[in-house]
Amino acid sequence: MTLLIIAYLGGALTILSPCILPILPFVFARAGQPFVRSTLPMLAGMALTFAFVATLAAVGGAWAIRANEYGRLAAIVLLGLFGLSLISPRIASTLSRPVVDLGNNLLNAAGAQRTTASVRSSFVLGIATGLLWAPCAGPILGLVLTGAALKGANLQTTFLLLAYGAGAATSLAVALFAGGKIFAGMKRSLGVSERIRQFAGAAVLAGVAAIALGLDTGLLARLSYASTGSFEQALLEKLHTKASGPDPEVASNGAMKVATDATRPFHSDLPIEGPAPSLDGAVTWLNSPPLTSAELRGKVVLVDFWTYSCINCIRTIPYVRAWAEKYKDQGLVVIGVHAPEFAFEKNVDNVKKAIADFKIGYPVAIDNDYRIWRAFENNYWPAHYLIDAKGQVRYQHFGEGNYRQTEQAIQDLLREAGSDMAQSGAVVPDAKGAEASPDLGHIRSGETYVGYKQATGFVSPEGVKADTAADYSVANPGLNQWGLAGSWTVGAEQASLNKAGGGISYRFSARDLHLVLGPSADGKPIRFQVTVDGKAPDADHGSDTDAAGNGTVTATKLYQLVRQSGDVTARNFEIRFLDPGVQAYAFTFG
Repeated sequence: MTLLIIAYLGGALTILSPCILPILPFVFARAGQPFVRSTLPMLAGMALTFAFVATLAAVGGAWAIRANEYGRLAAIVLLGLFGLSLISPRIASTLSRPVVDLGNNLLNAAGAQRTTASVRSSFVLGIATGLLWAPCAGPILGLVLTGAALKGANLQTTFLLLAYGAGAATSLAVALFAGGKIFAGMKRSLGVSERIRQFAGAAVLAGVAAIALGLDTGLLARLSYASTGSFEQALLEKLHTKASGPDPEVASNGAMKVATDATRPFHSDLPIEGPAPSLDGAVTWLNSPPLTSAELRGKVVLVDFWTYSCINCIRTIPYVRAWAEKYKDQGLVVIGVHAPEFAFEKNVDNVKKAIADFKIGYPVAIDNDYRIWRAFENNYWPAHYLIDAKGQVRYQHFGEGNYRQTEQAIQDLLREAGSDMAQSGAVVPDAKGAEASPDLGHIRSGETYVGYKQATGFVSPEGVKADTAADYSVANPGLNQWGLAGSWTVGAEQASLNKAGGGISYRFSARDLHLVLGPSADGKPIRFQVTVDGKAPDADHGSDTDAAGNGTVTATKLYQLVRQSGDVTARNFEIRFLDPGVQAYAFTFG
């Protein structure tokens, strides 16, 4: 229910986004029509079509995206006819003759025949609008689409997308109601209803032209990056805080209640949240044979959901690793559940190398089919679940932080299971490179995907050419904007460099800049060079570059490219690749 509310509110916020501008003329052309028979069917058709198309795009792959492109072309033609019919009744009459049923219905919906709008024709108009609507992928829509891709085609996916579409439809209905009052007043006072109708037709044609030229996914998407993203992120954080409570490391000392009567068995005050889900379904296990719930009974189990290129997971690993080592003789079993975000993270050999690089010695279940993820009804990387000796979930935490509280919960459950361990201080791991904690006080840049499925802030003037080799350029991006230079093929998850010499530019504000990169299919190393404000990074180089900015992509993983050594300020980052074939996935910051 919480996710449905978040999705609905995210959709409602789209009224503030420039990405909504191209479809506003289609909606406002309905001003003055009956709400139940005209406006409501149109908005319902728009929301239902968006939910259907977005579900297919999230789970169906490239074929669904290409199918939607044909649908968009058909919708552009239909709405172009709609706009022409508003401008000229004569044109409307001419167009209606060959288009016997659908054409007449559409033109009736446009008001060209000056008859009462039918439910069916308004619904058809809404379907056309839904096919054209490309909302900007802000934090909330990104959360919904990521969850859809992970969980596959199911009712929850469609309901969340439908809730998002319904939120947008609600805000549009409110705007239409207000706009309808204005138009009605103008008609009464000025007697210019014909001119207003023609103006609406011109606006519809302008909207069709904007969409046909790709402005809805290009220029307007870039303008939208800062318009609703902060509102949506604040909404997510506020609702998450209400659900999980305040951060104990800030609000309290994180101490759990301890039994004062030494003659009685210790019992933790941690609540029982239900039986632990099954760990069945992993495609394979690393560092251990498959573990079952029956084998783990009598042990305290920490289940850590992670994926190896996720910066938040990487910064959590030193603590999980330290807990596994510190409490292994006291009865703690740590299990890492590797649930991939990107396709390359499904490669077990890649995960094996990452486990070796991170020095992970505890068991890791490879959850490529997300069966364990779904069993836990998990939605986050990283996520920690503590299971007591009786097989019951007693504690959970999502994201980074709360390390002291999590360790206290581990100690409590171990003592409850019969350990005679003494109270001890929290671990303080020696984390270096990308594993080091973020500089939260200075982060003004957020995770940014390079693939078109979730990309935001893209400012190359050529716009994204999906799944097609194209030349790109970029100059002087603003804060939290980025662009490509050279010949690239931009896919749903990543951008692939076609020729040597291409690069990526990003203006960011954070201590650390990371970029998930991988070599081409042949696996050959790819050399690159990083500059910061047009110069070699020197003391500001990351753990995967030297002072001159040189580095090499040898495997698909997260690379730390910049770590500012002095005061954190907004900087211009640029990376140039000296060899072709690199694949770029996502920027993260710390």
